[in-house]
Amino acid sequence: MSCDIGLYGLAVMGQNFALNMASHGFKVCVGNRSQSKVELTVQRAKEEGDLPIVGSSDPQDFVSQLSKPRKVILLVMAGKPVDETIEKLSEYLEEGDVIVDGGNEWFHNTIRRSKELEPKGIHFLGMGISGGEEGARNGPSLMPGGPRAAYDLLEPIITKCAAQVHDGPCTGYIGPVGSGNYVKMIHNGIEYGDMQLIAEVYDVLRNVLKLSNKEMAEVFEEWNRSPLNSYLIEITAKILAKEDDETGSGYVIDYILDKTGMKGTGRWTIQEAAERSVAAPTMAASLDSRYLSARKDERVKASGVLKGPEMTSAEIPIHKGQLLDDLKWALWASKVCSYAQGLATIKAASDDMNWDVNLSECCRMWKGGCIIRAIILQKIQDAYTRDKNLPNLLLDPVIAADINNCTAGWRRAVVVAIGYGIATPALSASLNYFDSYRRESLPANLTQAQRDFFGGHTFERTDKDGVFHTAWTDAHKSIGDINERKAGEV
Repeated sequence: MSCDIGLYGLAVMGQNFALNMASHGFKVCVGNRSQSKVELTVQRAKEEGDLPIVGSSDPQDFVSQLSKPRKVILLVMAGKPVDETIEKLSEYLEEGDVIVDGGNEWFHNTIRRSKELEPKGIHFLGMGISGGEEGARNGPSLMPGGPRAAYDLLEPIITKCAAQVHDGPCTGYIGPVGSGNYVKMIHNGIEYGDMQLIAEVYDVLRNVLKLSNKEMAEVFEEWNRSPLNSYLIEITAKILAKEDDETGSGYVIDYILDKTGMKGTGRWTIQEAAERSVAAPTMAASLDSRYLSARKDERVKASGVLKGPEMTSAEIPIHKGQLLDDLKWALWASKVCSYAQGLATIKAASDDMNWDVNLSECCRMWKGGCIIRAIILQKIQDAYTRDKNLPNLLLDPVIAADINNCTAGWRRAVVVAIGYGIATPALSASLNYFDSYRRESLPANLTQAQRDFFGGHTFERTDKDGVFHTAWTDAHKSIGDINERKAGEV
């Protein structure tokens, strides 16, 4: 019997997703550049309940085992390996067949590949997959974008294999080609922000309140029973409580070098936010923090020459219960800002690219299976259900009321960290984002005046329409007065 779907690329994510599909009754043909991974996956399928997975020996054999129209999911390394795999497989595919790239790919590459496959009539989808190894096996969040007809062929499979929440599977049609990869990219940017915010709170708990790993684990466990409930808070508690088996003493966390790796999606997110003129300071701060963490040798040298306040003699009174509560709500409010920035970036791209992405649906898909799943997503989903054209999450009346209630503690937490010399770039950036966004008037008038002074870039006035230039000095007058320019030149 022909296979329902093929999966090519059998690293851990590929193996686990193939087993996931087979567990739901779909017959899966698996392929890989190295035959050993094919054999391993087939063996795992037998061991995990004789699941319907068959192996292939080469690309032609792989394609020949698929029922028409053929559906192929790629889970190979982004970039050139994807192009090489498409080239090998498309030689044997036909008009009406579907290729799905499930990797973390730059969305412009997905658009390019779709255009390249159009002459052969092969549909191409980009599908973000979130949830890590466990999610791939037991139910991830899936974010597919591409031709609707191709999605419809894939839908019966992915709706069963995705994580399930009370209002449906954590997947759905995102929009035209490129949109699925884009939404996953922003998901990862929000994830960067969320992780950095948690790390900063951990830093304050450890170095200001002097809590032990066990005590910090208990704090995060308690917070996970609050509006902060999320996958990342849950695993943080588990991480802090894990004792070190290597040495037989202490905790694993204390033996981990303070250098954070990355694969590029966070950088792409910040580049895209800049391209769309969307402020994303929380996510940008998280990326900068990873860059700084990588400069371990420099930081060791700097620690010997650059001085901070003496933490033991800081003139800031600390009340443990108050600071714990302040940190809790500072973290919650900052997380909201990170989501606001990410969703605003998706909206800007959707408007520019005519994707018509449903932000409420994106939030629904993120409620289960994925790394950023959190109880707060229900409120955010509801906000975009109330107003699908909401320009910024902070403008939703329910979200606004909630975040307004956090501001006093949020400010106190950041002030304490500053007083003790604890860097909180993401917490501080989130608060500054909130304070800037809520201001009717910003000091940008001075910045624009400076631009006009040195570059004649003109400005708009508050008292009348038009675009203006001022002769700020006699030297400017000698150049000549520019009374009006096109508004687009401001």
